[in-house]
Amino acid sequence: MDRRKSLKTLGIGAIGAGVLIEACNTDPKKPDTAAATEAEGINRMAEEKVHEAQIKSAGKFFTDAEMATITVLCDIIIPKDDISGSASDAKVPDFIQSIVNEMTEHQTPLRGGLRWLDIQCLTRFEKAFTDCSAAQQIEMVDAIAYPKKAKPEMAQGVSFFNLMRNLTATGFYTTEIGTKDVGYMGNVPNQWNGVPDDVLKQYGLAYTEKELKECVSFDKA
Repeated sequence: MDRRKSLKTLGIGAIGAGVLIEACNTDPKKPDTAAATEAEGINRMAEEKVHEAQIKSAGKFFTDAEMATITVLCDIIIPKDDISGSASDAKVPDFIQSIVNEMTEHQTPLRGGLRWLDIQCLTRFEKAFTDCSAAQQIEMVDAIAYPKKAKPEMAQGVSFFNLMRNLTATGFYTTEIGTKDVGYMGNVPNQWNGVPDDVLKQYGLAYTEKELKECVSFDKA
């Protein structure tokens, strides 16, 4: 299953949830952290600061066992390859932990899905998902990873895995590892050498000598 290649073609909606909490600074010798933060362009409104404080105080939603399952699933969805690291290398499980504090509507579907997954594995293999062999884990994931092929009784698992896949892809492809994986360079200066010759010929057009001299002056790559 080449899931990484498939994910690159999906239009995954970004679930923006960057949380930046600045600690209180009582040392007069140190610079004003809040002022420095605003100077860097991160200017929070009062209600945003309250919201962020609530998220920070919420602590961890998932248990260690649940996080272990999430980590395995993330790495099945985006495994390590010759180009980049895996989802867990990009700290996607931590991203998902943070997301459920920010977007609490995901808590019940994810926790319920994790329990459903363990029950299915106990029925099939007499072990929890994380205790299954790699082949058994893939067998279980294959049963819920393809909505059109999944059996009707797998509907809850399909819904859960769709959410896990979306969160994993969003977390991974918004990290440095993920952006390098797809070759995204951001806004960088470049040189435009004009419309390619074959396109100009297709429409019966051509640059004049003046245009070539004054406008299309870069060397062909």
